[in-house]
Amino acid sequence: MDPHFNYGLWTLGNFLIISLIYTGILEILMKTLILYSTRDGQTKKIDNYIAGIIHENVDVKSITDMYELANYDRIIIGASIRYGHFNKALYKTLEKHTALLNQKTTAFFGVNLTARKPEKSTPETNVYVRKFLQRITWKPTMSAVFAGALFYPRYNFFDRIMIQFIMRITGGETDPTKEIEYTDWQKVRSFSEVFLQLK
Repeated sequence: MDPHFNYGLWTLGNFLIISLIYTGILEILMKTLILYSTRDGQTKKIDNYIAGIIHENVDVKSITDMYELANYDRIIIGASIRYGHFNKALYKTLEKHTALLNQKTTAFFGVNLTARKPEKSTPETNVYVRKFLQRITWKPTMSAVFAGALFYPRYNFFDRIMIQFIMRITGGETDPTKEIEYTDWQKVRSFSEVFLQLK
């Protein structure tokens, strides 16, 4: 066999190995911050699940905690919706940090019960997330919508009655003794794996 051909294969092999090592090291060195704005804890649960997939050099914090965005290479923000609105703290954070967020690799995901329906489970078809993304000047690198959870026994009287009414008119569960998790964890995993490929 042509020695030049063998040398070419050896060089190519080494290049691929070095590339894989470099990619792995880069992945470890990159710092990721995952922020959550949650009402009943489901968004925080999703954040922690994503952090488990990212695994290396990742912090999970409430959007109202103390943190320095400039210290992170990648940022994910997850926020839940209650009665059609995101928490005001989310908007305050974006007003303060939009310029910085737009310079980094970022992702946003909204969490709501409407997303339990397949036809309303994307940023384009989920009215709350679509309007939110149109309203803000932050342009996340990627975005998603995940279905949340229904926790009737944990709600106060007012929330239980209101959510029960909303679920009734949208064809959802109305039994006040039920707790149902609608989150599609495979979808969350796929989202996390795609985010990991972003640089």
